Amino acid sequence: MAQSSLPKSISYALPYEQPSNVATWTIDPRRTVLLLHDMQEYFIRAFERNAEPLATVVPNIQRIRKQAKDLRVPVVYTAQPGDQHPTDRALLADFWGPGLSDDPRETSIIDDLAPDPDDTLLTKWRYSAFIRTNLRDLMREWGRDQLVITGVYAHIGCLTTALDGFMQDVQIFLVSDAVADFSAREHNEALAYAAARCAVVLPTSDVDAALGAARV
Repeated sequence: MAQSSLPKSISYALPYEQPSNVATWTIDPRRTVLLLHDMQEYFIRAFERNAEPLATVVPNIQRIRKQAKDLRVPVVYTAQPGDQHPTDRALLADFWGPGLSDDPRETSIIDDLAPDPDDTLLTKWRYSAFIRTNLRDLMREWGRDQLVITGVYAHIGCLTTALDGFMQDVQIFLVSDAVADFSAREHNEALAYAAARCAVVLPTSDVDAALGAARV
């Protein structure tokens, strides 16, 4: 069985160029759901907390989340469970080992982004937030067909969630400076792939503008 190969002490400058988007979708707060993807201590401890990219990414997620809450946009979190049974962990163990322990110091969402009681917390089992969850059903129930993705890691769970949502006719918005990754290269590659294949990639400032326009 593989041991966890998560990197340690990640620090890199955020991408300063936006990729060219193919789609021309725009965020509509009446149609949108905000996703905070895997912002658990286990995954965030790989980063230097006070350095880039996290020093920018976490405040950006906070900004977007506040706007979303003010506009009654549903806010959804994903979190992997600790001490996963081998039948649940399955093939993930071959790449990442046994995963999280059942310890709040690993499973908890980081304090800066702790969910409110009215937020939705999904138990996550695979890279995509749509696999073995009711995310798509909830979006239908809420009458929503757009998903704004923030969190970690850009080239793994964030990107596969974007692809999966796109293939279920969800308009995806991947926030370039509100996601983080193993490295600048993998971060940029994820953004470029998403912009070309399944999502609109945009910075936090554009998300702010789109949500803020709804207040007028």
